[in-house]
Amino acid sequence: MNAQDRIIIFDTTLRDGEQSPGASMNAGEKLRLAIQLEKNGESVYRDAVDKVTKPDLASLLIWMADEEASHRRWFSEMKKKVETHSINPFMAEMSRQVFGGILGDKSFSHQDVDFSRVDRLDDLIGIFIEFEKDTVLFYETLIPFVEDNDTLENIAKIIAEEHDHIKKLNEFLVDKTEVSLAGD
Repeated sequence: MNAQDRIIIFDTTLRDGEQSPGASMNAGEKLRLAIQLEKNGESVYRDAVDKVTKPDLASLLIWMADEEASHRRWFSEMKKKVETHSINPFMAEMSRQVFGGILGDKSFSHQDVDFSRVDRLDDLIGIFIEFEKDTVLFYETLIPFVEDNDTLENIAKIIAEEHDHIKKLNEFLVDKTEVSLAGD
């Protein structure tokens, strides 16, 4: 592996252990979470395709699922290349504040929603928008810990694509011609 193939993400845990268990994550955990976010999104969007009756919404969900799969592959490749480094206690404290304070109690899991109880299309789209916003929030917190410009550009591209998902989902909230899901 040459120097151009390396991606450096700072490991924000201290060598002597976490000072605040659960509040900070190392580089591998951050990337595993990013991969899981994208995997969850892809799965939920593909499952939702069968539940909607609007063909244009079904097409949007398929497109979003494909983008989530592409994002997952990129994070998986990034995880293979990561080289982690311990950082000083000041940076570790900053990481705890970023990931603990900004992210708060967000679980980033589609499993927290009982989709069987969602019977209105606008509610389903609202849930998707919130998940997309949570994903953007998480990816934005990664930026201060990445040094490699190519990686930063790719993360910025993924964030822009997630914002595009939100925009396109919001367009369906404006069109109220269909308000229930298939099978209702």
